Amino acid sequence: MTLTASQQTQQSRVPLVREYLVGLQSRITAAIAHADGTDFRVDAWTKGPGEALQGNGITLILEDGPVFERAGCGFSHVTGPKLPPSATQHRPELQGAPFEAMGVSLVFHPRNPYVPTVHMNVRMLAATDQQGREVCWFGGGMDLTPFYGFEDDAKHFHATCKAALDPSGADKYPRFKTWCDEYFYLKHRQEPRGIGGVFFDDFSELGFEGGFAMVRSVGDAFLDAYLPILNRRRDTVYGERERNFQLYRRGRYVEFNLVWDRGTHFGLQSGGRTESILLSMPPLASWSYQNVPDTGSPEAELYTRFLPRRDWV
Repeated sequence: MTLTASQQTQQSRVPLVREYLVGLQSRITAAIAHADGTDFRVDAWTKGPGEALQGNGITLILEDGPVFERAGCGFSHVTGPKLPPSATQHRPELQGAPFEAMGVSLVFHPRNPYVPTVHMNVRMLAATDQQGREVCWFGGGMDLTPFYGFEDDAKHFHATCKAALDPSGADKYPRFKTWCDEYFYLKHRQEPRGIGGVFFDDFSELGFEGGFAMVRSVGDAFLDAYLPILNRRRDTVYGERERNFQLYRRGRYVEFNLVWDRGTHFGLQSGGRTESILLSMPPLASWSYQNVPDTGSPEAELYTRFLPRRDWV
């Protein structure tokens, strides 16, 4: 079989992106395992003939550690015959196109309520249009979901995100910060999920080299953004009140991931591996009817000072 120039280009790019993503997963989980003192469980998987998708991945999961109740970091690399609706929302010309997708996605749920939950994702998706041309784009970002707000933490996280994006253009952080604020929003509750960060999707305006460089910069900045916050808050004393509020707010996290998250929808709609797709779920969460914190309490301050959209840098 003779490959088109587009297919040859795609084949040369895929190993480059895959090597970076696998290395990123390894670096991040090594640092988190060291912080927790617990090794990640390695679950390598393959999807073969007869399944909706073909490909492979590595799911790394740490559960019931002294620092992290659940920390999941997954790498996946799959191909499919038809892009799902969640991936063609902004690219209707690619409806039904064959595709290749790879990425690293993580969500870390800490045990201590004073340590925020964190999410990060970097990915590339390539498809072939009806003229046989490759269309390639990137997505990703990171965002922070505290249960108890701290100005220093929020400013540090956003400053690190900005520094990662500035080499790709001064417009990127304000654009992607706004995008993150609008994306990680529970429309059914009219409430932000957390204090945001940066988010971008369907990104191709810098070409492959520029987009890949930006994704690498975001991925490489994750540990610098999160570890200082983890180290500041991990030993803070807490009690049943803080734990109950943490579980209640985790319920909001579950609601967003299942109802609104495009990544979750993409994985489920395309026939992805459900266990790996749902590694973002916390081990425990709770719901209570009309839970309104006392005025002036630290819990109320989350709603009044931290969740409302604001500039942190």
